Amino acid sequence: MALFGKPKYTIVRLRKKEIPDGLWVKCEECSEVLYTKTLEENLKVCPKCGYHFVLGAYERMGMLIDEGTFEESDKEMVSGDPLVFKGHKSYPDKLQQDQVATGLKDAVVTGTGALGGRELVIGVTDSRFIMGSMGSVVGEKLTRVIETATKKKLPVVIVSGSGGGARMYEGMYSLMQMAKTSAALSYHHKKKLPFVSVLTNPTMAGVMASFAALGDIIIAEPKALIGFTGPRVIEQTIKQKLPPGFQRSEFVLEHGLVDMIVHRKEMKDTLGKIIDYLS
Repeated sequence: MALFGKPKYTIVRLRKKEIPDGLWVKCEECSEVLYTKTLEENLKVCPKCGYHFVLGAYERMGMLIDEGTFEESDKEMVSGDPLVFKGHKSYPDKLQQDQVATGLKDAVVTGTGALGGRELVIGVTDSRFIMGSMGSVVGEKLTRVIETATKKKLPVVIVSGSGGGARMYEGMYSLMQMAKTSAALSYHHKKKLPFVSVLTNPTMAGVMASFAALGDIIIAEPKALIGFTGPRVIEQTIKQKLPPGFQRSEFVLEHGLVDMIVHRKEMKDTLGKIIDYLS
């Protein structure tokens, strides 16, 4: 072909290479884009800034409880609809939606197991299920497992992650769980048995105002939001700017609300040492 007979340009159509969903995730703290498998191998802690991602209840159990020792209790317990709640969604619809999304029946997993060979009972709330709020099922399951610990003379570990406090869909039934769980822990304490409370991001409202604040030792993960009412609501109420880091783990440690901050990688060993000491 003659030189001047060639086209001025050629259009090349490249087929976009498809990337599977879920392969990468952005850190909420530093915006670093992380390979999902690398993040999981690092216990879902950002290797750049140390941000602790939210864990599901079973993920948390797998990190803390010795393999093959966990026996779950009351797994099939589900909430009723005592108020016949009407809103954007009905309460049964909301429960079903979160059950499908999380694989849980409600916002807590409880049972017995071993941690470094030490027998104990454990409860873990899951903030993915209606914000980890405490309804009648959460309160009942925690109360039962605490009573089991008292009867068997075992230590209790509860890992809290709740941005929702008492569950509004259940009204007074939900608020009663604050007193019920606290009463169960009081009997456990009278038997001179240890209770270690672990606070993760977030631990707020009715959960923080009841069992989460009653530990003989209270541990927090780094930078967890801990308090009763959120900082934005407080600022709007008092019309004042809050200090930097208000209600974060480091702030509440400085003001005496928690006893220590422990990195996720060190949590299991730290819990084992504390339980040995308190026992």
